[in-house]
Amino acid sequence: MPSRILAALLVFIFVWPAAAQDGQREQIVRLPGPGGTTLLATVMRPPAEARQPLVVINHGSPANGSQRASMTPPRFTTLSSWFLARGYVVALPLRRGYGESGGGWAEAYGRCDTPDYFSAGLQGAADIQATIDFMRRQPYVASDRTIVVGQSAGGWATVALSSLNPPGVLGMINFAGGRGGHQKLPGGSLGNCTPSALVQAAARYGATARVPSLWIYTANDSFFGPDLAGRMAAAYDAAGGKANYKALPAFDRDGHSLASSSSGVSLWSPLIESFLAGLR
Repeated sequence: MPSRILAALLVFIFVWPAAAQDGQREQIVRLPGPGGTTLLATVMRPPAEARQPLVVINHGSPANGSQRASMTPPRFTTLSSWFLARGYVVALPLRRGYGESGGGWAEAYGRCDTPDYFSAGLQGAADIQATIDFMRRQPYVASDRTIVVGQSAGGWATVALSSLNPPGVLGMINFAGGRGGHQKLPGGSLGNCTPSALVQAAARYGATARVPSLWIYTANDSFFGPDLAGRMAAAYDAAGGKANYKALPAFDRDGHSLASSSSGVSLWSPLIESFLAGLR
């Protein structure tokens, strides 16, 4: 194939036209995912042209699986704007099996009574790593100053990625991370599938994780309440991980939405500021 045609195809696959707004640039990109798949991601750039640090922000998974197909590339507007204002390039991938990202859903954990949360998290981590690898090849990204952030299932995938200690990732932030929440239990009620399996998986991740991480949970999180969150963080730390666990008071109607809410910034901003300052 002639080189000029190949170059044109690569542009079509990876980059869509960018839009400028208030000096910031935003675009949707297609990037290579695990196993030859293609992932969609929202990329936001600050005004500067020099290489900037990267933050990869990762979405959750709907409790109702039928909603995965209609998901669009995430934005996390307030959280993204916070990092943009501090000079970060922001990438928000849509993982395999969500919306128009390619491939089958890779993050299934099996039966509710015997869930494999450990492997499910590593599948999500593979998509995050693919995003990091792609973004670091861009001329506007500093390859050695990456932060990874995730919410809910994206937070769990972030914790899973910490067990792999990816080079160039300085720290990770887990908002309300976990799996198996809001599922129908044998008695008919909604709850968490086998919470002890989450604690055990967190310990397995912590056994090899050496990247500093910030874990943020709230008192009224209906998916992963404070008792379960505290047990996961304690197991992760006891196994050798470096979780800085922050238990916040109740937020709004359900604290699980803290990372995606425009009114939650006053709670998490000082925590993240302090965490990032400690990484320098």
